[in-house]
Amino acid sequence: MAKNTDMKGIIMGRIKPSTKELHMDSKERKERPVFTGVLKYFPDAIMEIARVSLAGNKQHHPDKPLHWDRDKSNDDLDALTRHLIDAGTIDDDGIRHTAKVAWRALACLQKELEQDKIYNKE
Repeated sequence: MAKNTDMKGIIMGRIKPSTKELHMDSKERKERPVFTGVLKYFPDAIMEIARVSLAGNKQHHPDKPLHWDRDKSNDDLDALTRHLIDAGTIDDDGIRHTAKVAWRALACLQKELEQDKIYNKE
């Protein structure tokens, strides 16, 4: 399979790149240090959350490329709470419940931020 690259030369492979843009000026972007303030703080946790994404995709769409099926993910707070009850243990699929809590928390935050953008357009 041929691989495509975006304008920055990043190999995209089978995963369709996001069409969302960060509409921020330079100062606003610098106030969100994604690499030094998130990835460098929590590299192992981020890797584990990526495992949750892949496992969920394999469970619900084994024949499709990695993607977030939001139709399968509409009870995030309930699912987060169910996994929170078992935090510190491993789920039947071999993945930590706490990693699933983190994934669900990110899903909730993403949806919340998207809703704010819809209702608070500048």
